[in-house]
Amino acid sequence: MIEQGIPTQLQAQLEPKKLSEDIERAKATLLKSIKRSVYVYRVDCGGCNACEIEIFSSITPVFDVERFGIKVVPTPRHADILVYTGAVTRAMRLPAMRAYEAAPDPKIIVSYGACGCTGGIFHDNYCVWGGTDKLFPVDVYIPGCPPTPAQTVYGFAMALGMLDQKQHAVNETEAEGERASLKFERIPYRLRVELEREARRLSGYRQGGDMCDAFLAALDNSETDAMKEVASLLAAQKDPRKVEVLTELKNLLESRIVGG
Repeated sequence: MIEQGIPTQLQAQLEPKKLSEDIERAKATLLKSIKRSVYVYRVDCGGCNACEIEIFSSITPVFDVERFGIKVVPTPRHADILVYTGAVTRAMRLPAMRAYEAAPDPKIIVSYGACGCTGGIFHDNYCVWGGTDKLFPVDVYIPGCPPTPAQTVYGFAMALGMLDQKQHAVNETEAEGERASLKFERIPYRLRVELEREARRLSGYRQGGDMCDAFLAALDNSETDAMKEVASLLAAQKDPRKVEVLTELKNLLESRIVGG
């Protein structure tokens, strides 16, 4: 009866909550790839408790990492993600290793906070081993002293992607008598190495390796005129930075051909 007397524009208008694209992608990873919630176990190796406060802030309703399906569990035997906080002290070295061995594979190791990543201000203390990576391989580093809840949520989202990759990884086993074939066997080995080193020097390890593979593939596929294939590869490029690197590789190839 009271609401009928209040104008519509003054009444509360409820609108559906819309999630951001990042949250939608994280939820899609859980639903389509991992297909269940992800369990996190925290291991305190010798910190000041500031990192723990920020982790607890992340699981409260304000930031709510449970919206990603991430839940904290009380035992490493159920954990998918192990979060190591604090510098690794001598007293906690063996308990930290036991937690690592108790967690089932595949598992993600998160090094949390400045002390967890490097040992922090305690790195040269007589009773400190260092950061988490002194004991086992770390998949995700979340730096900070302490990291903010926003950094924590972002790091956990990265851990979800790593867990998805590990769960769907394919391990190849060499059969008896099997021989691994090399790429571009028709091209002399020294020339391949020289071209690859030059490409990676100019544009980085990953990008340079990809461009060198494209360049060598053009050479390897040519039956008659290799330089014509290289020219076609250069003409197909739209990025001037790639054109510059591929041109340097072409000049290097021509100098080796002319030089003998």
